Amino acid sequence: MVIVSSRLIHSHLGSPLLAETFNLLQEDLEVQSYLRMANIMAVKRLGYNDHGPVHAKIIAGSALEIFKLLTTRVEPSSVVHGVCGYDDAQLVVLLGAYLHDVGNAVHRIDHEQSSTFLSMSILDRILNRVYHDDHELAYRIKCEVLHALFSSNDAVPCLSVEAGAVTIADGTDMAEGRSRVPYLSGKNDIHSISAQAIKKVEILRGKEKPVSIQVTMENPAGIFQIEEVMGRKIRSSGVQELVEVIATMNGEKIKTL
Repeated sequence: MVIVSSRLIHSHLGSPLLAETFNLLQEDLEVQSYLRMANIMAVKRLGYNDHGPVHAKIIAGSALEIFKLLTTRVEPSSVVHGVCGYDDAQLVVLLGAYLHDVGNAVHRIDHEQSSTFLSMSILDRILNRVYHDDHELAYRIKCEVLHALFSSNDAVPCLSVEAGAVTIADGTDMAEGRSRVPYLSGKNDIHSISAQAIKKVEILRGKEKPVSIQVTMENPAGIFQIEEVMGRKIRSSGVQELVEVIATMNGEKIKTL
């Protein structure tokens, strides 16, 4: 069992490939500038929740954890279809999760498409560094990452396990007011009340399904977050039959998704 937080990513960097790529993302001026601008657009101009550097790290860690659990039951799509190996598939998840919200730097509307466009040159630069001796593989990985970015919109079906892990992970960053449903600061409505209701989100291996997301709530308003975010993302993930969400309050289970 792991708690969703910005520290989770560090438990998934044992692979030199992932560690190098994560460091490149953290140090890349273009990436970090877009993430900071994403927060200016989303938080400062729209009054929404965090979509910047901290969110990128949280979702990267959650996505890799979810992917690890999913692949105890199914093979990564990129491996099955001969695109790459397992380590490379993990890299797809890392890049897709870390970059999925950079498009907010342009506008919140259709930001998944903007993320896809903005990430093209970033991926060329980073993948050519880590796959300097295999440019053909770098291009194949780029396509898989762009698919994960584009399908992070829950109106777009995910066509790979990797993209599904990224999409589901995006809904896990909602503890202690880090709502994934946009809400205006200070506004007393179901969005803001529900955002404050979630106290902790954990990811663990379930008894019947490989991925079990446990949500601890302070009051029932948190159900709104789960249904409006998690439910929609799971349904578009392509791996919905492998994931469950269990909400508890005061130690009692009150909702299963």
